[in-house]
Amino acid sequence: MTHRVAIVGAGPSGFYAADGLLRGQPDLKIDLIDRLPTPFGLARSGVAPDHQGTKAVVRQFERLLAQPDVRFAGNVEIGRDLSWDELCEDYDAVVVATGMVVDRKLGVPGEDLPHVWGSWKFVAWLNGHPDFRHGPDLSAVRQVAVIGNGNVALDVARLLAKGPDEMARSDIVPEAGDAIAKAPLTDIHVIGRRGSEHASFTNNELAEMGRLGRAVALADSAELAVDASATGPTPERLRKAKNLEILRGFAANKSGSKPLSVHFRFNAAPVAIRPGEIELACGKLAADLVITCIGYHGEEFPRREGVFAVGWARHGPTGTIPTNRADSHAVARDVLAWLGKRDPKSGPDPLPRSIDAAGWHRIDKAEVAAGSAHGRPRVKFADWKALLEIARGD
Repeated sequence: MTHRVAIVGAGPSGFYAADGLLRGQPDLKIDLIDRLPTPFGLARSGVAPDHQGTKAVVRQFERLLAQPDVRFAGNVEIGRDLSWDELCEDYDAVVVATGMVVDRKLGVPGEDLPHVWGSWKFVAWLNGHPDFRHGPDLSAVRQVAVIGNGNVALDVARLLAKGPDEMARSDIVPEAGDAIAKAPLTDIHVIGRRGSEHASFTNNELAEMGRLGRAVALADSAELAVDASATGPTPERLRKAKNLEILRGFAANKSGSKPLSVHFRFNAAPVAIRPGEIELACGKLAADLVITCIGYHGEEFPRREGVFAVGWARHGPTGTIPTNRADSHAVARDVLAWLGKRDPKSGPDPLPRSIDAAGWHRIDKAEVAAGSAHGRPRVKFADWKALLEIARGD
């Protein structure tokens, strides 16, 4: 007999945990359980659809799925099809890799108005997540306020600012792409609550905002008259200094030189949101759509012996997909140490009926085929019923 491990959440951290476990104990039996009928989590539904290079990480995850003792169990929801207690009883160890997919609240009046969207919900719509089939009504949206000074805020602003030609080779769902293309957008405001020296953008992603085809990036030079911190790790100081250099380049751009303007605003904490406007600490701003990009939180899971968390479920929504690899591998070593002190459990296969890897490959094949007709990587199926029917070969 060999040990059996359940990994709840078939996203990057879950796959990295599986990889770390198999490197240490190749004869383990691993079940990757996900409530969606599709694997890859954030890499499929959370990465911006125009960043196909980042999404290419799924190729290494596919190699893991091909291993005989690794099973994908999609369309299995903990609490509906299996309980946490059943998982802990039937498996020798449980790894929680559910991430954090609930948008954090701003904590200001008006944030529950219908024109206020969280970034997870918005990007999931662009990516064809079946729980978020319908996005905001963009038909009359001219001014957008994007709250946040991290890469997610850049993703949201960039995806709204790009024209159809720039998105032609992305895997944005057609309905979302059409809605953005037809929206009468004129201005996108990327709003930071603190000064420009505190922005957490990475240099490459910020610089990309200056190369957009239909949008000009703008900044106020008065807000950039600061120095990067002289303290802290050297890479962080260099990142901040480069960001300020890029933003100063934006300040030299000519307003109105392109049909759409992306304004970078700092020291502008939101105070209240009302229909058609957002009140900031520095004044009011017209806003037909507000998208918050201030982080996420997750759902609770049992904290008990034999349960190990990885990735965002363990340390919060920080780091990129590759940086979570080391974290998952470290936790995998803890899991192996735990298993080494215990005999394998016996019993019947605990998994209920699920969508297996073959079912996922049917979805994948159908999406890629639909995309090839339009010169795209894929066209995703965003409907639960369609996904399940394709997976089951109906």
